[in-house]
Amino acid sequence: MKLLIANNSGYPRIGDAPEEQELRRATDAWEDKRKSDGELEDARDAVARKVIAEQLEAGVDLPTDGQVRWHDPVSHLLRRSRGVELGGLIRLYDTNFYYRRPLVKGAVRHREPVLLEEFRFAQEASAKPVKVALTGPYTLAALSLDRHYGSRRGLAMRLAAFVAAEVEALAEAGCGLIQLDEPEILRPSADWDIVAEATSAAACRRGSAKIALAASWGDAAPLYEKMQKLDVDILGLDLTYSPGLPERLKAGSDKLLALGVVDGRNTRLEDPRRTADAVGRILARYKKPFAILMPSCSLEFVPRSHARRKLALLGSVRARLA
Repeated sequence: MKLLIANNSGYPRIGDAPEEQELRRATDAWEDKRKSDGELEDARDAVARKVIAEQLEAGVDLPTDGQVRWHDPVSHLLRRSRGVELGGLIRLYDTNFYYRRPLVKGAVRHREPVLLEEFRFAQEASAKPVKVALTGPYTLAALSLDRHYGSRRGLAMRLAAFVAAEVEALAEAGCGLIQLDEPEILRPSADWDIVAEATSAAACRRGSAKIALAASWGDAAPLYEKMQKLDVDILGLDLTYSPGLPERLKAGSDKLLALGVVDGRNTRLEDPRRTADAVGRILARYKKPFAILMPSCSLEFVPRSHARRKLALLGSVRARLA
């Protein structure tokens, strides 16, 4: 079995060093009309290249573009869609990050791919295959304010079609791994009939690409059997929030596994030996061709220097398991 290292999704676009402040300076200048839209985009390109390079230098096999062009995980995907206006800032779960809440005022229509050019740019900048992560339809529906469809299912299924269009465009462009981020499915109020239906609809146009479903910031252990039945190829599991999950995983998995074994929201560095021992026990009866080691969630919640260390630590864990 092969162990791969992946970034989960986001990556800090701004660091402590002066040279890591370039995007903040460019954004401030753009807001003051001292830089053009094109100049701001050039700054984003430069940071995306550096973010990808840092991931590769840390030993990552499946980097992302760090989502450096994203304002937040929710509004970025829907900002060009018909039927949606972006509202005020809302706190993202129990984090210190905020997102612009989408206001669904009419039928949601997918105008054109949002992530396609971002993927193409990232893949050209990377010597290794680039993974794309985007928020899944159930979480998008839950974090939006619906003034049109009148039901969670109606909105979730419309957003599933929206996500499916993004998935199809990415798969046709050669993206081999597309991750649907679905933290909302771990909430006590989650309706699993809708979760299953929306996930299948979002993944149905993946072609030869593999679809991962990643659920962070909640305990997945009680839902593990339900997650195994979802129409996805890979389960991305946040082990830092699920103390009982490793015991369940020892029995094996029908899906490929992406194990979130380092905490993306905490600057404390995990012990490589203990982490490797835990991963070894989980994978002892795992019969799939590969598994993935990754952070538990986006690395945007930690300083950039710590993000690099977290990814490098995954390499140390893999080396201990070789």
